[in-house]
Amino acid sequence: MALNDPNWGRRGNEGPPDLDELWSRLRQKLSGLLGGKGGGRVPGDAGGKQFRGGALILIGLVVLVWLASGVYIVDASQRGIVLRFGKYLQTTQPGPNWHLPYPFESVEIVNLSQVRNVEVGYRNNVKNKVLKESLMLTDDENIIDVQFAVQYVVKDPTEYLFNNRSPDEAALQVAESSMREVVGKSKMDFVLYEGREQVAANAQKVMQEILDRYKTGISVSKLIMQQAQPPEQVQAAFDDAVKANQDRERQKNEGQAYANDVVPKARGTASRLLQESDGYKQRVIANAEGEASRFRQISIEYARAPAVTRERLYLEAMQQIFTNTTKLLVDQKAGGNLLLLPLDKILQMSGGGGTTPLDSQDKPVTGATDQQAPASTTVDPRSRDAFRSRDRESRP
Repeated sequence: MALNDPNWGRRGNEGPPDLDELWSRLRQKLSGLLGGKGGGRVPGDAGGKQFRGGALILIGLVVLVWLASGVYIVDASQRGIVLRFGKYLQTTQPGPNWHLPYPFESVEIVNLSQVRNVEVGYRNNVKNKVLKESLMLTDDENIIDVQFAVQYVVKDPTEYLFNNRSPDEAALQVAESSMREVVGKSKMDFVLYEGREQVAANAQKVMQEILDRYKTGISVSKLIMQQAQPPEQVQAAFDDAVKANQDRERQKNEGQAYANDVVPKARGTASRLLQESDGYKQRVIANAEGEASRFRQISIEYARAPAVTRERLYLEAMQQIFTNTTKLLVDQKAGGNLLLLPLDKILQMSGGGGTTPLDSQDKPVTGATDQQAPASTTVDPRSRDAFRSRDRESRP
């Protein structure tokens, strides 16, 4: 039995109908609905009515599906841009929304919280360099290799979609142009070392100003300096120069540390000497002023009572002299000659201190020589000269 046999698979009156017969009936019904003349009609009008009803239901379902295709949902971090025949119509907020289905309207979903990234001077890895983007000229006419990345988000979806043909490519070109402008106004050492953060901040500011002027709808979040170094061809020479500069700075720091140690000490010593000299000056001036004041007071008193003043001055002088010298008490009633006394022996016997009394025979009193102290190696000559050279004034 062949497979195309119309009676294949039938068991009596049971089994599926013939496909050719079904196709023939379908063509007849379509011809009847459209007013055609070809072919015969299926007996009875019930079949035609059912077919027309099913077609309407099918068309209604297709229309419903078409209308349902205009339903879309916008997340909280997104915005929907509705276009009617390619022209901007409106911006829809987060939540379920509906627009006329294709081909009348379409919608573009823009994510506002997505952080987009642009790499300048490299792609995916800092080792994969793009020299035409990374090589830049500084203000002091040196070439450096700068690689950085820019992170940005969309702040205005309408401007982002319609004002520029390729906003991401525009962001890349603006980032490169901004960095070249900032680097071109800076010195090489400033870009490579102490001013890298400031260079990045200035480049980000310039980039944002340009993007706002172009109305790209982009907000720059952060500009990250990945690498800033001299070109590879002069890297070795540049490293030697850097080491020399580091040695110079180290020696300067050591010299400054030594100066910070020595200079404060010298200043402290100078300040101490100045204070001591100032104190000595003040002391001498005060003593001189005190002596002058004392002399003036004495002169006034001397003018009033010369004899009393002389007596007082004499007694004060004797008190001062005898306080610091060794004293000998001599009894002159026996008429002994003072010049014949062995004063040096007597002083040695008395131990060079205190008062040694003498009797009428010009001999030391008993007990004065029994307690002998070790003789002093030095004898104050003022004790003998004071008695021999002083001219006693006759007292009135």
